[in-house]
This record gives sequence, structure tokens and C-alpha cells, in this order.
Amino acid sequence: MTPDLSATGQPGRFRLGALLGVLAALLCGCTGGQATAPYTVAVGGSPHPGKQVIAQYKCGSCHTIPGIPHAQGVFGPPLNFLGRRTMLAGNLPNTPDNLVRWVMSPQSMKPGTAMPDLGLDERQARDVAAYLETLR
Repeated sequence: MTPDLSATGQPGRFRLGALLGVLAALLCGCTGGQATAPYTVAVGGSPHPGKQVIAQYKCGSCHTIPGIPHAQGVFGPPLNFLGRRTMLAGNLPNTPDNLVRWVMSPQSMKPGTAMPDLGLDERQARDVAAYLETLR
């Protein structure tokens, strides 16, 4: 016989209540992919303007970038899941600071890389990095 674990003395209510509590906790964090994670704090930028900068500078002519119209380039690496990657450009740790610096001045971080310096200012680079960090 299974012991009664409910506080009310009704069998199964404790388990049902616990299951509903766990389910509610899980669903509270679920946004259906519609929320933007707080990457603003990590990189000091904002994803929405970053998406606009990516489109304006035509980064998609070299890279495939989810969420950017017509960004289906194959010259540079695809940027899907960039926020999950541990490395940038093959040998740089994927940290918020490194990503911002890479976007601003890839040639200073890896001379001879095919990634050109685009002339982004720090605000633009932080916004681009914030968008790229959402690609998880």
C-alpha cells in the first residue's frame, strides 16, 4: 500500500499538486521564443537596432544569419547558434567583450582574416553583438 503524502488526507492530491507546481514553474519561463533575452546587460547593446545594422551593412552577403531577410551568404561562416558557440573566429573565446571587439575590428584581433573592418562604431558593434547573442 502506498502511503498517503497529501496534507489533506486525499490520496493522489499531493502528487497532482506537485506536478502542477513543477509544470507552472516551467511554463512561467516559456515565452514561445518571442522574448528577447537580456543580452543588453552582457554586451551593452540592444538586439533590435543590431538587426537593423546587420541589414544595413549587408552582413548577409557573406553570412547566413537567422532573422535577417536575404542573409544567405556562404563566404563567411553561418551565424546561426552563435550565442551558443564557445569560440569566435576559430581561436577567440566567445565572450561578450570579444564579440563586440570582433564586430568592431576583426583585423586587429586576427590580422589577415577574411572578415573586413566595417567601420562600425562601438554602439553599432554592441547592438550587433546583442542580436548575435540571441541566436541560440
